[in-house]
Amino acid sequence: MSKQADKHPWAWVPSLYFASGLPYVVVMSLSVVMYKRLGISNTDIAIYTSWLYLPWVIKPFWSPFVDIIKTRRAWIVAMQLLIGASMGGVALMLPTGNFLWGSLAFLWLLAFSSATHDIAADGFYMLGLSKHKQAWFVGIRSTFYRLAMIAGQGLLIMLAGMLENMLAGPSSAAEVVTGSPPADGTVLTWTLTFYLMAGMFVLFFAWHRFVLPKPAEDVPGLHATYAEVMRDSVATFVAFFRKPQITLVLAFLLLFRFSEAQLVKLSAPFLLDSSEVGGLALSTAEVGFAYGTMGVLMLVVGGLAGGFLAARDGLKCWLLWMVVAINLPNAVYILLASTLPENLLLINLAIGLEQFGYGFGFAAYMLYMLYISNGPHQTAHYAICTGFMALGMMIPGMFSGWLQELVGYQTFFIWVLVATLPSFIVTMLVPLDSSFGKKQE
Repeated sequence: MSKQADKHPWAWVPSLYFASGLPYVVVMSLSVVMYKRLGISNTDIAIYTSWLYLPWVIKPFWSPFVDIIKTRRAWIVAMQLLIGASMGGVALMLPTGNFLWGSLAFLWLLAFSSATHDIAADGFYMLGLSKHKQAWFVGIRSTFYRLAMIAGQGLLIMLAGMLENMLAGPSSAAEVVTGSPPADGTVLTWTLTFYLMAGMFVLFFAWHRFVLPKPAEDVPGLHATYAEVMRDSVATFVAFFRKPQITLVLAFLLLFRFSEAQLVKLSAPFLLDSSEVGGLALSTAEVGFAYGTMGVLMLVVGGLAGGFLAARDGLKCWLLWMVVAINLPNAVYILLASTLPENLLLINLAIGLEQFGYGFGFAAYMLYMLYISNGPHQTAHYAICTGFMALGMMIPGMFSGWLQELVGYQTFFIWVLVATLPSFIVTMLVPLDSSFGKKQE
């Protein structure tokens, strides 16, 4: 590690991981709210935005090539510029007659760029900091990634809501919810929002091109040929699929979030939809406030609590309680759909409870991926696990909108609770060393 490479990490670690988190939350959460406000059906929203998981599903297949083509620093700045261009492309498509397909094409490019940026950023973090500073800054990078979630799920949606009220007016926003063609002001709202984010990533590009260090170790793998990379990649995949009880492991990775994958695509449309179709009829700004403040706060608290308890007592001690936590709070949506409350405090508390459970339970999933990845090829095997994680979110999410429109919100949320059963079954069967996660004396 050169001294120059280890200098001034405060100048680039926070901004790098904020720039990593924002595109992901835009693709997975903000796009759902946008399409709902633009009058797209829940069926189409769920299937099309679920396809956007694909770049993260296949990320393990091209991550080796990031190592041998250019430096990680070059990949980071190039992807940030491409992310900005993709967001600008979405903004350009929204006022057109074929806005759905045009914006989806640019969102897919945005997802691909974001997944590639993640590969490069994580590799650069290890090269750009000493071992000591890697450990010291791990909390900083996690915090700024979470702040990006607050910005994407909360502040940007709240901003869009304020613009919507100014440009479209309350009546126009209500018309969008009931399925009428979007008003010009609503289209302009989301066009301006994506232009704003495009400008942010141009600034990220300029900033990181200037402040990112140039570690001596950050060089393309020129010694490796494409044939060698392919051979090593195949060997890595073969080693992964030869792990003990791999069938149960894969079942866990694919089914642990089976229920949540369906809920996550319909929670925001439920909050936005009119009471005539069983929704809560919240405004865009109110949804942004609910998820971006109380929701993210409780998500972080739940995640911290889950990590602390697993580290104290071992993952196996808390695994069943964690699967309870990530699934049973989904019942709050049954309560909301059956009572349709107008009290915003009650709605925010319900969302906060669900997000706390998700944060607490998701800690088990992340730790189990580390457990499975342990050993040779640890980094590559962890990437494979994240690919299966994305696949486990993509497939259930694709049919969730169709199912909801078929049976209605209340029955759909009852199904979501029933759909937790596969999570409980695989959790009870999956192999796990009782000492994993526990502090060794």
